[in-house]
Amino acid sequence: MPLANQELNETILRPRFSFEIDQPNENALASFDDSKKSQSKFIVSRTGNHVFIRVPKTRQQITSPQLHLEIIPINEHKSTVKGLFGPSPTIWTLFMFLHFIIVVLGLAICVWTYTKWSLGRAFDLQIIAIVILFFVWLSLYFIGQSNKKKSVPEMIEQHHFMRDVLRST
Repeated sequence: MPLANQELNETILRPRFSFEIDQPNENALASFDDSKKSQSKFIVSRTGNHVFIRVPKTRQQITSPQLHLEIIPINEHKSTVKGLFGPSPTIWTLFMFLHFIIVVLGLAICVWTYTKWSLGRAFDLQIIAIVILFFVWLSLYFIGQSNKKKSVPEMIEQHHFMRDVLRST
């Protein structure tokens, strides 16, 4: 089940991918179950038709991605593999929480600024706070983009591992 270089590049640029394999989904899922015992480079876990490929804690960094695969049966002899690269759920939750806090603080400061403005009072402090929040949000964005670029080599490793496991059946 070789993947073309174009498909690998799409995986890096767009963390979602989908392709068909010429084997029943149970065979593919069993291959991932077997890979748990035969290698230690990745942690492979399975729940139903879903397979998660993660980097072990000893090698894990804040930028380490995980690969989530869903192997869906088409018929007796074919399946579809849908994959999604993403950050660790803990990191993703923290990142979304920080964005939420910035939005809530931004809205509160905007209301405070409008109140000061409508009362005819000075609102310099509020404008400074809004500018600071904007730069904090901008820095979160650039941190996220930087971490995404740092995770590309691990994404490629996980992709090759997935491809090799699917070929072995």
